[in-house]
Amino acid sequence: MIVIKSPAEIEKMRRASRVVAKVLLQIQEHVRAGASTLELDQLAEKWIRGEGAIPAFKGYLGYKATLCTSINEEVVHGIPSPKRILKEGDILGVDCGAIIEGYYGDAAFTFPVGKVSEPVKKLLDVGEESLKQGIAQMTPEKRLYDIGAAIQRYVESHGYSVVRDYVGHGIGTKLHEEPQVPNYGEPNTGPRLKPGMVFAIEPMVNEGTHEVELMKDGWTVVTKDRKLSTHFEHTIVVTEKGPEILTAW
Repeated sequence: MIVIKSPAEIEKMRRASRVVAKVLLQIQEHVRAGASTLELDQLAEKWIRGEGAIPAFKGYLGYKATLCTSINEEVVHGIPSPKRILKEGDILGVDCGAIIEGYYGDAAFTFPVGKVSEPVKKLLDVGEESLKQGIAQMTPEKRLYDIGAAIQRYVESHGYSVVRDYVGHGIGTKLHEEPQVPNYGEPNTGPRLKPGMVFAIEPMVNEGTHEVELMKDGWTVVTKDRKLSTHFEHTIVVTEKGPEILTAW
């Protein structure tokens, strides 16, 4: 069942989402060659708690960090570590979540580390734009799988692939609620979208194959061919006038 959120609930999610957006903006200033992913994680926790919020990921299913920090071929759920040092030309996916009064906000952005090549810039641009393409479908009377169909169509038109094994999700009083929101699918299928539905849309766009593997740490997901992957995510509510991005920067 897809939970319809009340205006009061959406306002709490808006507050949590603003914290997430603020933290990602601040993290951007610290993404540089020589920084460790643990350093970024510690800063994020400090900032989240400083806003009166709770890190959403820390303790979730045993996860021990505030951020997920995924470098290059890592798709999602990379674990911050003092040993993971960013290098010029890397790309870094940063996933962040926060809780205020029991309600969640969740977003991700893939940052270039210093200067990256033109092909990498294109991959980043396509990943970011694919999220916008999906969000544009979040209007009343559209259907759920219109979101993934738009993402898939855009990504594949540029020669990339979308991950199938990990998807977006509903969000509210839990980090992951119904429904699952794939980044692929058939247009004009699935439940009708209604005002008050809130989803975390998060295309994971791979340079090569859509296939992925789970590493031995039980968290980090990498591309099977070890080519690059990007991850972009927003928390969005369907309104009568269209989508409102709660985690907008």
